[in-house]
Amino acid sequence: MKDLNRVLTEVGISKVRLSKYLGVSRQMLYNYLALNSLDEWPKEKKVKVLDLLGVNGENDIKNITVDGSYITLVEERINEGVKMSAGRGEVYSDLKGFSRKEQELLSDIIKLLKEKLAEDNTKNTYNSYTYLYHFIQSMGTTDELKYILGYMSKSLGFTDPMEFAFNKDKQLIFESILFSAMTLYNNGGASRNKISETHKKFVEDINNKKEEKLSRTQELNTAKIQALKELGYTEINEANAKEVLEKIAEIQSRKV
Repeated sequence: MKDLNRVLTEVGISKVRLSKYLGVSRQMLYNYLALNSLDEWPKEKKVKVLDLLGVNGENDIKNITVDGSYITLVEERINEGVKMSAGRGEVYSDLKGFSRKEQELLSDIIKLLKEKLAEDNTKNTYNSYTYLYHFIQSMGTTDELKYILGYMSKSLGFTDPMEFAFNKDKQLIFESILFSAMTLYNNGGASRNKISETHKKFVEDINNKKEEKLSRTQELNTAKIQALKELGYTEINEANAKEVLEKIAEIQSRKV
């Protein structure tokens, strides 16, 4: 892998271009390059990088002499490879209206999701991504979810621990509490009985919220039926929606 990295550097191939050529995210490419041998790469990706360099095997890479003609040859290959990937739809093009950085971020996320799902034989990745989907869906209404992301980014070394992208005071408090909880979890500092009791309260809290939500839904549905009846309508449509919603608000205010 040392010889591969040397040749890539001397030819001047960026990680962004190589990841597009291989049809993987930059993060996945970094993972590949951190391996000990090309034999540990997926076979398809190994063949593509060997074709790019014009050699038959990894041992041949150390004998490559990089000069002007070789650089030109590799440039032609990688440009053609990127075009073919784009033609197969592996590079996502439906990103108009986004900045270049936003496009790269979205493309990397999609590729990474595809790669992980393709490698998943246990459904753990699928279940994790289902939770992730729920997580993303709720981020607009729950600030703490953004603080969790910030905490994990800092803990894993991607972000400076004193960087606060959101509300500094709230983020600092949340990160401190979460650090204490993670320390307790990792050190096994709580008895199973106490944890079980806490989890029972957690379940009860969720069930109470579900009941409250169901109650509010039923109450709203009752108010809607009453509003339609008082206004002489049978349904809500585009023409009467404003009037019906105002009547629903009025009916609910009568109970205050």
